[in-house]
Amino acid sequence: MAPAITLAAEAPKLSAANTGFMLICSALVMLMTPGLAFFYGGMVRVKSTLNMLMMSFISLGIVTILWVLYGFSMAFGTDSGSLIGWNSDWLGLDKIGLTELWPGYTIPVFVFMVFQLMFAIITPALISGALADRVKFSAWALFIALWATVVYFPVAHWVWGTGGWAFELGVIDFAGGTAVHINAGAAALGVILVIGKRVGFKKDPMRPHSLPLVMLGAGLLWFGWFGFNAGSWLGNDDGVGALMFVNTQIATAAAMLAWLIYEKIRHGAFTTLGAASGAVAGLVAITPSGGAVTPLGAIAVGAIAGVLCAMAVGLKYRFGYDDSLDVVGVHLVGGVIGSLLIGFFASGKGQSTAEGLFYGGGLTQFWKQCAGVFAVLAYSLIVSAILAFILDKTMGMRVTEDEEVAGIDQAEHAETAYDFSGAGGGAAKTAVTAPVAAAASKKVDA
Repeated sequence: MAPAITLAAEAPKLSAANTGFMLICSALVMLMTPGLAFFYGGMVRVKSTLNMLMMSFISLGIVTILWVLYGFSMAFGTDSGSLIGWNSDWLGLDKIGLTELWPGYTIPVFVFMVFQLMFAIITPALISGALADRVKFSAWALFIALWATVVYFPVAHWVWGTGGWAFELGVIDFAGGTAVHINAGAAALGVILVIGKRVGFKKDPMRPHSLPLVMLGAGLLWFGWFGFNAGSWLGNDDGVGALMFVNTQIATAAAMLAWLIYEKIRHGAFTTLGAASGAVAGLVAITPSGGAVTPLGAIAVGAIAGVLCAMAVGLKYRFGYDDSLDVVGVHLVGGVIGSLLIGFFASGKGQSTAEGLFYGGGLTQFWKQCAGVFAVLAYSLIVSAILAFILDKTMGMRVTEDEEVAGIDQAEHAETAYDFSGAGGGAAKTAVTAPVAAAASKKVDA
């Protein structure tokens, strides 16, 4: 009898379908940063609109260049001590072959690189919402560069990089509950504890100037989030990406409804701001958990996050920290909720065989989730506060009080979001029309 022949597993081949899918997902995640800019831009007062937009947009420039130079290598290169990655061949991306595949997948390294770049871009942009009205643009730009280097790139390696300690421990984070949302929310808290409150906090009305912009931004975030979440399975055709897509929609809907119900009971109205904030809270909470829970689990995750985040946004008034646009209340709290609930609702049938408490798995996964959540929270909060303190003591983080009161748009950008000079139907006074108007006025006086 001839000996049995063992065939080697066929090496993955480049898939045009998966490559195209991942490029589309990358574009969707890129759209989330302008969506975030609109979401935040509508929530501030008129005099801060452009500054809020620019605080998100500048991340597209700064983080892109850093990612190409060394960020991708730090986050996904060869592991060193379970804390950081490094691959000198990836510096500047010059030595990556056009058809070189990401190990174990059917997409090129370049596609994986650009998809992860979009995550790196939006994460520091999320922080900006806590700092509205009062931060120098130059200081913010430098903060982004430093924070991405010493916080985001290492944390991304912990959570997603082969050899990273959280990855090896078995912490589940499908698309960024720890690496993105807890990371950004904790950083926001660290910075605002250093730079202090806005002028007039808890005294002056600081209502959103454009709720339509807020709703537009929330809609773009919801739309782009399908790429953010479903794309994180990198095109594998085992159904987990589809599960994540479905759960993203379900949890977001549940969170929006739960927030609105809580708001109606607590404050007596269903608000558009509440609907937008509730949707974002659901998106945040399902991001780490959506590949591990069932659709019914997604309803529970979304509903719990909607209520608890709605409650959390009011804590800033109780404890006196000025989280301008509720980054801590939505992203930090929502990220913690979504990550920890994996320990209860993980079904063992999605991205991982790990089972939560409600599926017979005990608390093993819950304790793993706790380790990831609180390590990232503590590291990001402490290092971000240190960075803000150094920048504040050297170049100064805040604009002057007079500039803040007059409007940071004029002080930092020499522009305003809206031109009201022609409001009311009259002709706007320009260099051409002003002399004519002056001459007409003299004739009337005569």
